Amino acid sequence: MFKTIRPLVFFPTFLILISALVFSLVDLKLFLHAMSVANSFVLTHFSWLFSLGSFYLLGLVCVTYGSKLGKVKIGGEQATPRVNKVRWFMIVLCTTLAVGVLFWTTAEPLYHLHTPPESLHIQPNSPDAVLFSFAAMFLHWGPTPYAIYAIPALIFALAFYNLKMPYSISSSLKPVFGRWVTGKKGDVIDALALYSLVVGMASSLGTGALTLVGGISQFIPMERTPLTLGLVILAIVAVFVFSATRGLIKGIARLSMVNFWLLLVLLVFVLVVGPTQYILGIGVEGLGAYLENFLRLSLFTGQAAADPWPQSWSVFYWAVWFAWAPITAMFLGKIARGYTVREFILMNVVYPSAFILFWISVFAGTAIYMDQTTQGGLYAILNASGIEQLLYHIFGELPFGLLTSFILVFIAFVSYVTAADSSTDAIGDLCMKDFNADSLESNGVGIKVLWGCIIGLVAWVMVSTVGIQGVKSLSNLGGLPATLIILCCTATLVKWIKQPSLLVMKPLTGEEKS
Repeated sequence: MFKTIRPLVFFPTFLILISALVFSLVDLKLFLHAMSVANSFVLTHFSWLFSLGSFYLLGLVCVTYGSKLGKVKIGGEQATPRVNKVRWFMIVLCTTLAVGVLFWTTAEPLYHLHTPPESLHIQPNSPDAVLFSFAAMFLHWGPTPYAIYAIPALIFALAFYNLKMPYSISSSLKPVFGRWVTGKKGDVIDALALYSLVVGMASSLGTGALTLVGGISQFIPMERTPLTLGLVILAIVAVFVFSATRGLIKGIARLSMVNFWLLLVLLVFVLVVGPTQYILGIGVEGLGAYLENFLRLSLFTGQAAADPWPQSWSVFYWAVWFAWAPITAMFLGKIARGYTVREFILMNVVYPSAFILFWISVFAGTAIYMDQTTQGGLYAILNASGIEQLLYHIFGELPFGLLTSFILVFIAFVSYVTAADSSTDAIGDLCMKDFNADSLESNGVGIKVLWGCIIGLVAWVMVSTVGIQGVKSLSNLGGLPATLIILCCTATLVKWIKQPSLLVMKPLTGEEKS
């Protein structure tokens, strides 16, 4: 197995993770302090870059869609699709933001409702605060994060399939930066991207374990201990590693299909048995508030009034999405062969954004309605029991509460597995020297198993010792280098927009590829 890996990509991230684990075990207090200082430095000094960068990528999506580049087919005119459009949509939706929206779309709007930004002079728990909650939710989970994923994914797909470049993040930079990102320099870029995603996955896996333990405790007595967290993490890791080793069609696509239909059933159930009229009305009004305040909220850094809200929410989200984007982009790009650039944008930005915006309307609308009809009762439960218990409480108040709560635990498990599945697949492919893009079967099974075990171990140790906040701090630190990588990659896309004919050039020679 180790004969096939790229050592400068694999070992730096591996050693950083092991060092972080040892550091946390030797001196937990100093570790938390160091992570807090570094995390605060990144968010304080680079808020403007995260906000402007995310806004720029969404604008670039619009420009790309309307340009002549939109007609270019990924892989060339003779390329055939790897997956059909329905499967493609399910995979994109379930391997990107579906994990987060499952729980955060009920908790986050309550925070915005009761603690809106002070500098915007919005009265907490007022009608204006309700509309602000929806505007913020649509901003954080809608088209902008999908643009952060889609732009690097599109650049990678065109470089990999049309220009026959290596399966590497640096391939997206080569058309502009050439020899400056070849050889070992390219390996360093891939290693930075790998670190960002691996720690992000550990953070997500730790959060998932907490939520699942909270859900299971609804049915059987289960305390949150290192043992119970370890058992849940072990179950998640075992399933997503098995799926990733099964290949694209047998593993990821089938799991995404199951996940999508479960999410759709959940969505329809809450829409029908919940406050339907309020959901539909507030969803439309919230969309208006989002569109009206889009520019201001997108570029809101809190600098003028020293408001900490953007760093706690919007900037934090941008840093997380950027951290995940480079390697997630490699997976999304890998499955896009055979479709045009415009079809890619529709499937990776427009359609999933529309689904998520409707999802937010249903679940955020239900949460806000319940909170207001109980005079802040739901917000009190959120503060007392945490995010992992809130959604279970909401379902307990709806008809068939016991049954739906059990189904929710299962959906949460499948959602976390699906997202981790695609990321593990991309991680394994990136670490390999000779990646076969034409195979729908799994490449580098041993590497994917190894990374799955490492990520599970990091998540378990971190969540059992430093808590999930420590893991998130590690994840956020990957947001800055990932942002710089992605923004540099956009120079390649701008070049192609001006000259789409460059994508039908002859394949690069062996020397130019290296």
